Amino acid sequence: MTEDPPDSAPLHRNVAKVIAAGRVLGVEVVPRSYPQGAKTAQDAADAIGVGVGQIVKSLIFGVASGGLDGDLELVLAYVSGSNQLDEKKLAAAAGAKKCARVDADTVRAATGFPIGGVPPFGHDMPLRIFIDPDLLQYDEVWAAAGTWHDVFGIAPDQLADASGGVVTDLRRG
Repeated sequence: MTEDPPDSAPLHRNVAKVIAAGRVLGVEVVPRSYPQGAKTAQDAADAIGVGVGQIVKSLIFGVASGGLDGDLELVLAYVSGSNQLDEKKLAAAAGAKKCARVDADTVRAATGFPIGGVPPFGHDMPLRIFIDPDLLQYDEVWAAAGTWHDVFGIAPDQLADASGGVVTDLRRG
C-alpha cells in the first residue's frame, strides 16, 4: 500500500478560503505546506528556501487619531521579513496619531485567520493595507496562505494590486 503524495492531502479550510479569494481577484494561489510551521520570518525563509526579505509579514495594528483607549481602526501592514515595522510610520501612513499591536483574538476576529497565518486577501472584514516597498525588489515574495504552516508565492506587484495596498515606507531605522 502506498501513501498519497502530500499534494493530495485535504486542504485546511483557511487555505481553501485563500485560494477562493485569490481566484476572485485573478490570483492563482498554489499553497506550499511545511509541517514544522514557522514562528519567525527566518524560520519561514529557511523552510521555503528563500531569502528572509522575501517573506511577507502580515501585521495587524490598531490606529487612532486620539488616544488608544477609544475606537481603533484596524489596519494591516505587509512588511519584508528582513525589516521591523516602525509604528510611527504606520500611524502616519494611516492618517492617525497613535498605533498599537492588537491581540490574537482581535486579529482572528478581523481577518478570520490566526496570527502567523494572515494572508494578503480573503479577510472577514475590509482592512486598509500598507505595503513595505522593500518587498517590491523581489521577483517573488511568500505570504501566509491561512495557517502558520501554509504559504504561497506571488509577484510583489500582484500582491499590491490584489490586496489594494498602499506602498509606503514602513521600515524602522
